[in-house]
Amino acid sequence: MKTHLNYRKYGAGPKVVLAFHGYGQSEGHWRGLIQLLGPEVTVYAFDLFYHGGSRLAKQDAPLTKARLAELLQAFLAEQNIERFSLLAFSMGAKFALTAAEYFPGRVQGLWLIAPDGIGSQLWYTLATRPPWMRGLLGRAVLRPQRLLRFLHTLRQRRLLDPSLVHFAQWQLDSREKRLRIYRSWTAFRSLTFDLKRLARVLNQHSVPVTFFLGRHDRVIPAAGIQQFAATLSSATTTLLDTGHAGLIYDVTAYVRQHPLLRAKL
Repeated sequence: MKTHLNYRKYGAGPKVVLAFHGYGQSEGHWRGLIQLLGPEVTVYAFDLFYHGGSRLAKQDAPLTKARLAELLQAFLAEQNIERFSLLAFSMGAKFALTAAEYFPGRVQGLWLIAPDGIGSQLWYTLATRPPWMRGLLGRAVLRPQRLLRFLHTLRQRRLLDPSLVHFAQWQLDSREKRLRIYRSWTAFRSLTFDLKRLARVLNQHSVPVTFFLGRHDRVIPAAGIQQFAATLSSATTTLLDTGHAGLIYDVTAYVRQHPLLRAKL
């Protein structure tokens, strides 16, 4: 099996947007928002690896930023794309931020919705960093009860927010979901960023960054993202009165009410 980054093209306008969905989603989650961007925009909506039609070969796992940049460079060359904007939600931000870091002079704008990859979240760190925890997560693919008991203990000791426990229960309620979360989180664990360096690169190239965050989001808390946003010279932040899961739909509703925002992408 060869590594293949699958995408679907929407529109035929001169302005290009590369979109990366979140964990457990598909490129189709962008359709509502894409309809609002106007006829001058072409969107290439990608499937993350282990989602939809994208496939990651064994030799490419765990995925490095350099390898991901190679794949994106090949796509840009194939489609003859010179300048583009980036749109990402949650885990998809790791892909968008890699593109921004490797091709900053070609990025016209960056929209990040509850972006993963900025700062560290306890849930993700626990699942991917300690080798023994990765082993526990791997065994949870077949038998999730032990992991759920461990998370319940963290909740009782007030080390884990109750909403994250509910999130985990939802993500672990089928073998298919458990296998996808194990593969995704372990395969993408090398997609990390030096935030000072990333801010310097974005500022040097005057890349405008727009953040959409959820006031009640416990998966990607707004506070850490806002701290990073404050280091950027061209950043705006919109805080919506919502949690994590439905943020794409809340952003779509917000853009519908504020159509002038489209000029920032």
